[in-house]
Amino acid sequence: MKVTVLKSGSKGNSTLIETTNLNILIDAGITLKELQEYKNDIKIDIVFITHSHTDHTSGLKRIYKYYNPIIYTRNDIVLNSSEFKSLYLEKEIFIDNLDIISFNLSHDSDCIGFLIKDLNDDNELVYITDTGYINKKILDIIKNKNTYIIESNHDIEMLRNGPYPFYLKQRILSDTGHLSNKDCCRYLKDLIGSNTKNIILAHLSENNNTKDKALEEINNMINENCIKDVNIFVAEQHKNLRKIEV
Repeated sequence: MKVTVLKSGSKGNSTLIETTNLNILIDAGITLKELQEYKNDIKIDIVFITHSHTDHTSGLKRIYKYYNPIIYTRNDIVLNSSEFKSLYLEKEIFIDNLDIISFNLSHDSDCIGFLIKDLNDDNELVYITDTGYINKKILDIIKNKNTYIIESNHDIEMLRNGPYPFYLKQRILSDTGHLSNKDCCRYLKDLIGSNTKNIILAHLSENNNTKDKALEEINNMINENCIKDVNIFVAEQHKNLRKIEV
């Protein structure tokens, strides 16, 4: 199982998972043109939609029309759309050689995260963005996995001192908002284990965060806790992150 974050941030989000038999998108906040620029002969078999916000769905109509993938979600707005057909995503489904567990996150639009296990080699990918916190029950099932794609949305001081209106700052900082750099590292401290080899920081705000600040926070945590042999990547808004073997 290989993963490529195609686009990540408040202007659009989409992640490609490739297996021997399937190409899967998590979210479709990317245009059809951008997807085909990444790989012009790509075929998309399945799309998982985490929630209905436009930075995760803006390209879905065109991608659906062109590839006719199976769309899975638990979001009522997406499920009830007249522009495409989608299926309700159960908490656990098996597709080809994948065991896919989905779980509810805490955001101001019904949102889900994923634990995806490749049954051929037992490698596991965790995908979590757009949440104000992570429930302990979820933490218990996602510990010590191979690869984490996890939100590191904002630097708290940049957000507090930045130009956003007060209500928007409060929304982002709330339990139904987004994980800060500090939140992300606090959770990763308990999640990283002997099987963990890749951390991908995702959904960074262009206005309230920087790549350097996110990296500084996680590198401090890793050094303080003597964590070794873990690769750290930062997904960006305007360019693809290189393909990573889960």
